[in-house]
Amino acid sequence: MYLIVERFSDNGDDTLGILFERENIYKGYKKKLLCFTIEDEKRTQKIFGETRIPEGVYEIKLRTEGGFHNRYLKQYGSDFHKGMLWITNVPNFEWVLIHKGNTDDDTAGCLIVGDDCKQNVTQSGMVPNSNNAYKRIYPKILNSILSGETVLIEYKDVSTHMF
Repeated sequence: MYLIVERFSDNGDDTLGILFERENIYKGYKKKLLCFTIEDEKRTQKIFGETRIPEGVYEIKLRTEGGFHNRYLKQYGSDFHKGMLWITNVPNFEWVLIHKGNTDDDTAGCLIVGDDCKQNVTQSGMVPNSNNAYKRIYPKILNSILSGETVLIEYKDVSTHMF
């Protein structure tokens, strides 16, 4: 499985994006929209909890320990939740997860998912309906990992004039 986060708006405090699944087709690929995303802003020098991860391709694995895992296990139960979606090998970052939330205040470098997107041009960005988005995308990504498939996520800054 190959996922793509296309970041399209950075207001200096938060970054909005769209999460796609890349589907291979004859002579190329197409992108399937999964949800919207929000992250912290881009910084030239990393500040803990206030910096988004750099552009690049990273592998997603399961993290079956830690506070998020325990909270999600309690909330969703063991039939649904098998571990946090962990974005691994990010330079200078640890424990980058895909999880629910609504604003950049809900992340410390992680990727927050939501079913809607509120612009960040005249106000702080927001991704409402996060629980619905998470419950929809989690099983598909989880099943790919559990089946032994390599799951990759690519982060791309697509509007260079905003970054």
